[in-house]
Amino acid sequence: MKEIYQDKVQAYKLSAAGILPELNSLSYTRLAVFLMTGILVMSFAAYGWVIPVVLTAAIGATWFAFTLRRYNRLTADKKRVEYLIQINEAELLRMDNALSAFPAGEQFLGRRHDYAADLDIFGHHSLFQLLNRTTTESGSRLLASWLSAPADPQTIADRQAAVRELADKLDWRQEFQASGMPFHSTDSDYELLLKWVDETPRFLSSRKSLLTVSLSLAAISTLALGWFLYHFLFHLRDLDGIHLLPLIGMAIINAIYLRKFRHAAEDIIMSTQRNIGIIGTYHSLIKTVEKQRFETKQLNDLQAIFAQTGTKASEEIGALKKILEMFQQKGTRNTIGKNAFYGMINNLWLIDVHLILKTEEWKSRNGAHVGPWITAVSELEALASMAGFAYSNPRYTFPEITTEPYLIDFKTVGHPLLKQENRVSNDFTMYARGATTMITGSNMAGKSTFLRTVGINLVLAFMGAPCCASHARVSPLRIFTSMRTQDNLEESVSSFYAELQRIEQLLKLVSEGEPIFFLLDEMFKGTNSQDRFRGGVSLIRQLGELNAFGMISTHDLDLAQLTKDLAIENFSFNSTIRDGQISFDYRLTPGICTDFNASELMKRSGIRILSDIGSV
Repeated sequence: MKEIYQDKVQAYKLSAAGILPELNSLSYTRLAVFLMTGILVMSFAAYGWVIPVVLTAAIGATWFAFTLRRYNRLTADKKRVEYLIQINEAELLRMDNALSAFPAGEQFLGRRHDYAADLDIFGHHSLFQLLNRTTTESGSRLLASWLSAPADPQTIADRQAAVRELADKLDWRQEFQASGMPFHSTDSDYELLLKWVDETPRFLSSRKSLLTVSLSLAAISTLALGWFLYHFLFHLRDLDGIHLLPLIGMAIINAIYLRKFRHAAEDIIMSTQRNIGIIGTYHSLIKTVEKQRFETKQLNDLQAIFAQTGTKASEEIGALKKILEMFQQKGTRNTIGKNAFYGMINNLWLIDVHLILKTEEWKSRNGAHVGPWITAVSELEALASMAGFAYSNPRYTFPEITTEPYLIDFKTVGHPLLKQENRVSNDFTMYARGATTMITGSNMAGKSTFLRTVGINLVLAFMGAPCCASHARVSPLRIFTSMRTQDNLEESVSSFYAELQRIEQLLKLVSEGEPIFFLLDEMFKGTNSQDRFRGGVSLIRQLGELNAFGMISTHDLDLAQLTKDLAIENFSFNSTIRDGQISFDYRLTPGICTDFNASELMKRSGIRILSDIGSV
């Protein structure tokens, strides 16, 4: 897989290098055409040669426009290739689990979430960073929501089918991602855009009368401008102030008329100026989707959403983008460097009126479809993200979601956030309501990591993504963890009390009747050994009587000895010490741990361990 991405990086770099010479040539050509046309027009005008002036200006403008269009296309091609380079370099980083450069999604991390903080779903070196290939805020939010809550079995099956199809469409997926990157902005707010689209039109009901007045004023302004330009170009010696009066008069009349629309124009600008980029993103992404042919029902259903109006959604959004881009040239009263050129043509031809009416027409025609368009794009981005993850990890497997209750069955399950060369995989199966798996082991042997391995693969399974395993079969479950409880000085909460709050939250969830899979790491570690044992036994017994099953890691061998009395199965991770060196194999072994290394670790830290505690 690395070779595929590396080959693409090299190929795109060669492509980008090949575009540069023509871009430079077109830059010089544009400048030459502009200067030559300007010099010739001024020279011909000085002699009063009307026809050469018109012909030279027309030919020069056409040539310049053609050159500019070609230059812009090549610039866009170069940027596209550069984005594809970035995409493939990012895939190489993900394959090495070097995730620090990617958005971490901390904004999606809730303190009281069932499992997100403990299983590294968001934040530094997280599953979100490994999966996320979205370019829109709505897409990243949707992906985060899929990571934060299990889907129902049918939804999981639909997503799995879509992800399988998209995984094989490597080139299309990367083109899809690249199409959204030029406009990507972390400052966009698509909810503000949706709110603006839903606003009631103010002038649409008076459209005919407004167009009649504005077109009439624009026509008279054009005649006044033509009258002035005719005398300015061909009768310069006879030019006096009287030839300018009609133009000044129309500018004053139009300015008075435009005051009626000033607030509406500025409201549009203020409401959309942060979202021009995101509109461009949706336009480009939808255009890429419309060109593709899909096989699975879910992907075809999502694609069909963009054709519900009878017109392509990309064309409609592209039209809105052009309108709003023109409006942004206007600026507002508070804008520094307000566009003077827009102000001049607006005073002549009342551009504000036409843009406001076009905007309100667009909203009236498409307002009900914008929300579904955004949702469909977001879902396609989330599915494409999971497909990228699946493609880069062909040995991962899509889990079977079984109707058999309280079942987890993994073969060679590993942690996806560990590098492949460092990852040790294990088989793990547990089933039955009330069952508990107890994991014992020495320090740093891998107990907590294994709990997270099982948990994070269940998160992948329940969102429709492949698991880091060769086989996976699981029941629909709700995951709950208590592993990283910490002091909270702001709320004066100790780590022990924070853990009690998590346990209280767990018991409340279990009492609601939904099957719960729990992961508990070192229960009640903030209290004395006697209370820790008593509390642990009581909690295990209580959970065994409810709609729950799960895993507990502990150093407490007395707690692990409860196999006879309770439905507990013991596994362990062990270490070996040879010549003062500690080694771990990270293999899950049946039974209770037989060796502990805390004393050896303390020795290595410089502590002189007493051989006989009675000599203290």
